[in-house]
Amino acid sequence: MEFRILGPLEVVEDGEPVALGTLKERLVLGVMLLHANEFVSRERLIDDLWGEAPPPTARQAVNVYLSKLRKALGRAGADPIATASGGYRLHVDPERLDASRMQVLVVSARESVSKGELEHAAERFREALALWRAPALAGLQLESRGRDEVAQLDELRLAALMDWIDCELALGRHEQALGELNLLVREHPLRERLRAQQMLALYRADRQAEALEAYAEARQTLVNDLGIEPSEALQRLQQAILLHDPSLETPEGTAAVNGLAP
Repeated sequence: MEFRILGPLEVVEDGEPVALGTLKERLVLGVMLLHANEFVSRERLIDDLWGEAPPPTARQAVNVYLSKLRKALGRAGADPIATASGGYRLHVDPERLDASRMQVLVVSARESVSKGELEHAAERFREALALWRAPALAGLQLESRGRDEVAQLDELRLAALMDWIDCELALGRHEQALGELNLLVREHPLRERLRAQQMLALYRADRQAEALEAYAEARQTLVNDLGIEPSEALQRLQQAILLHDPSLETPEGTAAVNGLAP
């Protein structure tokens, strides 16, 4: 049985989706999968489902949702939910949960980067990123800490994307990286690391004027939205582009943008 949370919640058995019931039942399963193989208290589930205004029947409702989830998963041939004192534990093979596989691949990719094995690292990043179908638990609105944990998963995806782009730039594949970069800059206009990667990719593609325009746009956005100037690192990159600094054509030039905050 496969569990997927890197996108809309899905449970798949033998290639077929498992029917998961109501929205609240899916929310409960989503929280359990965020904490696969960990104890999750009933109070924690109540908090993530209703926030600060749970109904008087919340405890009974959670018990009902778990019972129905057990039946749904049982019909598919599994019974991974165990009851513990005051809560529950969802037993999942990490190889069967997309978020766990993604995290293992990202760790492996970063280890390869540290060894200078950039081609291998880029491939591992691509494998990790391919597991994402949409934002984590898309379509489910968790409350409280659950909302923050979903945001952390999405942040991990963005960090992996930026690391993958660094590999592509270091390997000389700036043209291939630009398409993804342009989309990411539109989605995250205040991320200076993305702006720096975009500027470097444009410069290496013999588009110096556009690289400088990208800096001007980044500066305008930061000034208008946050009332701040670009970081010193981004300003130094602009100056290096203006001066055609030879270091920008080297792997060290790619590494230089990594000093920027994500």
